[in-house]
Amino acid sequence: MKKVYIVLFAIYSTTLFAQKNSIVPIASKNPSAGQMEMISRKYGMFIHFGINTFHNQEWTDGTKPASSYNPTSIDAEQWVKTAKNAGMKYVILITKHHDGFCLWNSMYTEYDVGSSSNTTNVVEAVARACKKHNMSLGLYYSLWDRNKNANTSDITLDAAYNEYMINQLNELITITKKYTKIVEFWFDGGWEKPNYRWPTQKIYHTIKSRVPNCQVGINWTIGLPENPDFHLVVPKDQKTGYPIRYFPSDFRLGDPYLPKENDPKIFTHEGKEYYLPWESTVCMSQKWFFNSKDTIYKSVDDLYDLYTKATANDNVLILNCPPNTEGKMREKDRNLLLALKKKIDKK
Repeated sequence: MKKVYIVLFAIYSTTLFAQKNSIVPIASKNPSAGQMEMISRKYGMFIHFGINTFHNQEWTDGTKPASSYNPTSIDAEQWVKTAKNAGMKYVILITKHHDGFCLWNSMYTEYDVGSSSNTTNVVEAVARACKKHNMSLGLYYSLWDRNKNANTSDITLDAAYNEYMINQLNELITITKKYTKIVEFWFDGGWEKPNYRWPTQKIYHTIKSRVPNCQVGINWTIGLPENPDFHLVVPKDQKTGYPIRYFPSDFRLGDPYLPKENDPKIFTHEGKEYYLPWESTVCMSQKWFFNSKDTIYKSVDDLYDLYTKATANDNVLILNCPPNTEGKMREKDRNLLLALKKKIDKK
């Protein structure tokens, strides 16, 4: 059965590659309809969960056995309900981090939940929970893949790996679109190759052709005028007119930094100007993934200050809440989020 699906997705992917890549943002100094929807969402949750969860590490190298991913359960209902109760409008799920381990049973790799002791399709489980609780869904996907594309220095491997990514993005859209609204794709790890080696236009076209209002962003979005691929340009150093490092993009990223007061919104590509809001992604404790030694949390007052600064000037805040090895959100995270909501609601 897996081979049949591979053929079908390959045919679909080949069709996309053959199409003229004509879907690009419209140059404008004002936000698009999709960007306005993003700005109005304002507040969401990052869910870092995967093989790293079971190794007390932020980044693993793609060689950990799939069997080491071994959650007792997958309480996607709790994750999404926690976000809903906290006043958030959407969740962003890590579908594949730098290690390359996929939280769905992909037709294109064995390094996924299908090869583990808990074969739950986490992507689908979260999408179902979003449907139940009327929440929107964002999908994080790492461009850098230390399992499938470890030798990033070899440019001859790019074509095959790029097709692999497009195939997987189509899988993710197919899995989730039938359940809930996909509002965002959050891409990471682009710094591992020069920007011209990533198929950003094909990625953008693939997503927009199927989910037109979905917003697309790649981490460390902005470059320098003298070097458009410079890594990294933090928000305090970004200025109006700086080049878009990964074009096309709908919003700017650079975790875990906050935007500066009255941050610029207009950036350029090939002489044209584009409006790009900022999305802040910040940990509530100190780690992105669950870690048994991660016990130092921001206070409610600290989180409120983050919320105020990050959502000012038409920008967005995403707070990270990593499930533990039992597949559940930590009680401390849940309590802090509810306390933060009370503080936000009082203002």
